[in-house]
Amino acid sequence: MPTPPPLHFSAFVMNTTSHILQGTWRQPDAGQTNFNSLDHWVELAKILERGKFDFIFFADVVGLYGDFGGSYEKYVESGLQIPSNDPGVIASAIAYATDDLGIAITSSVIQEHPFNFARKISTLDHASNGRIAWNIVTSGLANAARNFGFDDLEEHDERYRWAEEYVDVVYKLWEGSWDDGALLQDRQRGLHGDYAKIHKINHVGKRYRVEGPHLVAPSPQRTPVLFQAGSSSAGEDFAARNAEAQFIITPGPEQAKALVDDTRRRVMAAGRRPGDLKFFQGLHFVIGGTEAEARRKADELDESIDLEAMVAHLSGAVGVDFGGHPLDTPLGDIGDTDGTRSIVAWVRESVSGRDATVRDLGLLQGRNSRVVGTPETIADQLERWRDAGVDGINVVNATIPGSYADFVDHVIPVLQDRGLAQRDYARGTTRAKVFGGGDLLPERHPAARYRGAFTPGRGTTGAA
Repeated sequence: MPTPPPLHFSAFVMNTTSHILQGTWRQPDAGQTNFNSLDHWVELAKILERGKFDFIFFADVVGLYGDFGGSYEKYVESGLQIPSNDPGVIASAIAYATDDLGIAITSSVIQEHPFNFARKISTLDHASNGRIAWNIVTSGLANAARNFGFDDLEEHDERYRWAEEYVDVVYKLWEGSWDDGALLQDRQRGLHGDYAKIHKINHVGKRYRVEGPHLVAPSPQRTPVLFQAGSSSAGEDFAARNAEAQFIITPGPEQAKALVDDTRRRVMAAGRRPGDLKFFQGLHFVIGGTEAEARRKADELDESIDLEAMVAHLSGAVGVDFGGHPLDTPLGDIGDTDGTRSIVAWVRESVSGRDATVRDLGLLQGRNSRVVGTPETIADQLERWRDAGVDGINVVNATIPGSYADFVDHVIPVLQDRGLAQRDYARGTTRAKVFGGGDLLPERHPAARYRGAFTPGRGTTGAA
């Protein structure tokens, strides 16, 4: 049997104070309140690069979560993803301070016109020498839709049809608008570009009309590395067609294997190879020199978590307002709806001998996807995730930079000794580093059909 490849590692962050583990920003060593500072992010990026992480992965939102207790007061009071800054603005500073670290930014199809987004991403890919990735999201927050002039959210599957046209436009701009060799910069002839190799795309679709051409010459990757995180059937189909990496959160390796196997079947049905899509499982780590120390640190972490804020985050994410119920309220006292039924069942399975409460909901959210142990036992568990088909780990933090510094200093060396983490970066762009091929998307990706498609004589209508 061939030796399995090392896992990839990504740091799951957000340009805000309180991202996933709510309330931990109050700890004395928590630096995430400095999220406005470029130095904060540059320091973290250097730690990640020292640990040979593949990505710093920025989550993002462009609206508030749904009301908790009838308002957004709890989000403001706990700093739950508000304030939230634009990660794309700081990407170039991170790129300038690092050499190999991939920089993944989340951007929703709702928040920026595809022509301008394509221009921004190409600029960043140039500035980083080919290290930009895009996490494609459709945004499920009603407040986000209203922030951009819509009355309410589009229906779920329609948002993915919207995303299909959006990526179609940017693929045309990135892959088809400029042929190779179009940028000449010939001083002797005074010829800067080759007009015959730069094309308008003339896209006409349901939502967008884009004439082109793309205003940026092809960047090292042309199209950035493509992430996606949807878990619905429509989301998995979208990922199978378009994504190169999918962010997943599953309860354990067995469930991860089922999801990975199913999605890879969809990848093959879309005409791609199974390895064209890599899976990054979200996990957070509590590391101790002994198992007893790790358990003690886990208990201390539980004490620092704002359980009500954890419940608020879940409420906003699933569209069910658990606010107005004290933490000791039995979940059975909360109305039984389609939105609450699966959540209540999930929490009840985690307790025994008593009724599950709203507090248990917050506790389970805080402990979900947590790995507690010594570097050696953590490595044992990560090996099981790899054996289940997971390609990488998206590392969730309790504190920044502490969670990542601990992981880099104590866990990464053990993983490297076991062949579970890379010792050095490969050469080339982030796509070449992570996938082991060239800098560009493979020919079997749907974006590749636009290479040369707009060259006169080959013919294309530009329609979606």
